[in-house]
Amino acid sequence: MRGFKALIAGLCGLVLAGCASTPPTPEQIANNDPYEATNRQTMVFNGKIDRYVVIPTVGVYFLLVPEGGRRGVHNFLGNLSLPTIFVNDLLQGEVKRAGQSAARLVINTGFGFGGFFDPARKMGIPGHGEDFGQTLSVWGAGEGPYLILPFFGPSNPRDTSGLVTDALIDPTNFIRFKQHLWWAGTREYFTYLDLRGQTYQTIQGVQRSSVDYYSSLRSLYRQLRNNDIRNGHPDTSQDLPDF
Repeated sequence: MRGFKALIAGLCGLVLAGCASTPPTPEQIANNDPYEATNRQTMVFNGKIDRYVVIPTVGVYFLLVPEGGRRGVHNFLGNLSLPTIFVNDLLQGEVKRAGQSAARLVINTGFGFGGFFDPARKMGIPGHGEDFGQTLSVWGAGEGPYLILPFFGPSNPRDTSGLVTDALIDPTNFIRFKQHLWWAGTREYFTYLDLRGQTYQTIQGVQRSSVDYYSSLRSLYRQLRNNDIRNGHPDTSQDLPDF
């Protein structure tokens, strides 16, 4: 899986190199989206994969696995990501949140049957997400131009770098055992199924209500990522006085 994610990042670089000869329009510059034409083509490709492969698979998953089972899978996948979240918490100087991540890992692994249940939440230790793209933002790195990656969807150079780095620092990727590749592939597959199942209705709503789905998706992605970077806190940058 580390190699696959690095490959995606490499493909992204090739895409950018291929479309660099096309000068961006003033509107694209204003939207920080100089590769809009290529992004739209990639979105169409992702839409076909979604329509013919992902959505039918999600439908089968919902049909065969009851809600309680899907919740357990969601909890288990979240538990697997806690070491990476813990590292990013520390890199961002979020000591309290790092302590929460460590506590959740110990409690849910030991008392939640490997993470399928979430006793830590009942104990008042909430979960949260964190990734290296957010860490880079905290360190002051700009997001760069808007991108749509094959299979992965909306992103930018900062978040793409974070995607690869998270795979490299995830300790579970360094555990070698028989059928390791099958395990890694299955984990990524169910992670995508879980994410797609949770966001399906939201995405459908955006598609139905948008005059231009591409522009709406771009705006929604940036809003969600900025909210993640602020850890859900209000944006106070607009409240600063003018000098």
